Amino acid sequence: MVEALWDRIQARDWSAVAGLVAEDVVVEWPISAERIVGNKNFVAVNSEYPGGWSIRVLRIVADGNEVVSEVEVPHDEFGVFRAASFWTVEQGQIVRGREYWTSVGADPRPEWRAALVEPM
Repeated sequence: MVEALWDRIQARDWSAVAGLVAEDVVVEWPISAERIVGNKNFVAVNSEYPGGWSIRVLRIVADGNEVVSEVEVPHDEFGVFRAASFWTVEQGQIVRGREYWTSVGADPRPEWRAALVEPM
C-alpha cells in the first residue's frame, strides 16, 4: 500500500493517490507543526507543491498494519529532501501518517562532533 502511494505520487496520479488514503486520513508533519486532515487536503498538498521533483524510495519496512518508509526527493530548485514516514494501514487504505521532512544539510554538524563522525 505504501509503495503504491509513493509510486502514484511520483506518477502524479492524484485520483489514484486519493483512492489509497482514507477519506478521513490524518497526516501530521511535526517539523513544520502542521496536520493534514482528509484525503482531499492530502492530495491537494501534494499536487500543488511546485514541480521539479522526483521521488526515490529508499526503504519500506512493515510490521502488521504499521509501515515505515524513507524517501529521497530531489527538487530542481529547492535541493534534496528526505522523509521518514510512519503509516497506519487499515482495511486496504492509509488511515494515519506522521512524516518527518527535512532537507539534506539542514541540521549542520556541530564542531564538537567533528572528530567523532564522518561526513556522508
